[in-house]
Amino acid sequence: MAFPKVVKIVEVSPRDGLQNEAKIVPTAVKIEFIHLLAESGLSVIEATSFVSPKWIPQLADHKEVFQGISKNAGVSYPVLVPNLKGLQSAMDVGVKEIAIFTTPSEQFSQHNTNCSVAESLARIAEMMTVARQSQIRVRGYLSCVLGCPYEGDIAPQAVSDMAEKLIQLGCYEVSLGDTIGVGTPSKTHHMLDVVTEKTAREKLAVHFHDTYGQALANIYVALESGIQVIDSSVSGIGGCPYAKGASGNVASEDVLYMLNGMGIQTNVDLAKLIKAGQFISNYLQRPTQSKVNAAYSADFFE
Repeated sequence: MAFPKVVKIVEVSPRDGLQNEAKIVPTAVKIEFIHLLAESGLSVIEATSFVSPKWIPQLADHKEVFQGISKNAGVSYPVLVPNLKGLQSAMDVGVKEIAIFTTPSEQFSQHNTNCSVAESLARIAEMMTVARQSQIRVRGYLSCVLGCPYEGDIAPQAVSDMAEKLIQLGCYEVSLGDTIGVGTPSKTHHMLDVVTEKTAREKLAVHFHDTYGQALANIYVALESGIQVIDSSVSGIGGCPYAKGASGNVASEDVLYMLNGMGIQTNVDLAKLIKAGQFISNYLQRPTQSKVNAAYSADFFE
C-alpha cells in the first residue's frame, strides 16, 4: 500500500506528556505551552484530563486550563474523561470533544481504572449516550495493544474486538496505544492487519511510546498500512503512571521530521514545533528527548 499523502498529528503533550510530572506545572505555563503548540499549525491538541486530582494531581487545574486557552479556529482541543462525572465537569466549561479509554488487558484495566474491561465498556456506553445527546465528539483510546506490564503479550484479535466495539459505541476514531513501548515493526504490522479486517483504516490512529527506541519504526509500518493519524508529544515527554518503566511518547518533532522527509503533508511548522518543545523542556529543566530538537541550535530561530 502507498503511503498516505496527508497525515494528522494529534499532540498529546499537555495531557499525556505532563500527567506523570511530579512537580506541578503552573496553569499559566500550561496555557502558554498550548498556545505555542497551536501556533505551529497542529490541528488537534489534547489539552488536559478531567480526572480526579486524587489520581493525577498535575491535572487538577483542568477547568482553568481549558477556560484559559485561546481557541484557534480550525484547532480541536479534546480532553480525556474517565467517567460521567468527568464528562459533566468538561461539559460545564464548554468542551466539544472528549477522549475515552479502555484496554483489552483485564489486569491493566484493574490497575488503571479499578474495574474490569466489561465494566469499563459499560462506563463508556453511558458516556457515549450523554455525549451524543450533547453533540460532543468522542475519540477512543486502547491501551497496551502490543503488550501489557502485567499480562505480557496481547492477542491482536482482542485488540480488534475492542476497537470494533468502540466504533460501534460511537467513537469517530480509535487510537491504538503501545503504552509500554514494547512493540516492534513485525508485531505492529501483524496487529494492524488483524484490526483492519474489521475496522476501517480511516478510523484508526496509532500512539507509540519509545521505551525501546522502536516508535518511529512502528509508525513507519503504520504508515505503510495506511494509517493517517499519529499521536505524539513534543520533546518526547510523558509516560503512564500505571505502567512501570514506560518512558515518554514518541517526540512530535521526530515524527514531523520523518513525515517531511517522506513528502507527507501535515501543515505543521517544524521550527515552531521545536520552539514549543524547547519551551516545555526548559521549564521542566531537563534535556529534550527529541533527537531532532536536540540537533537544532539556537541559531535556527534567528
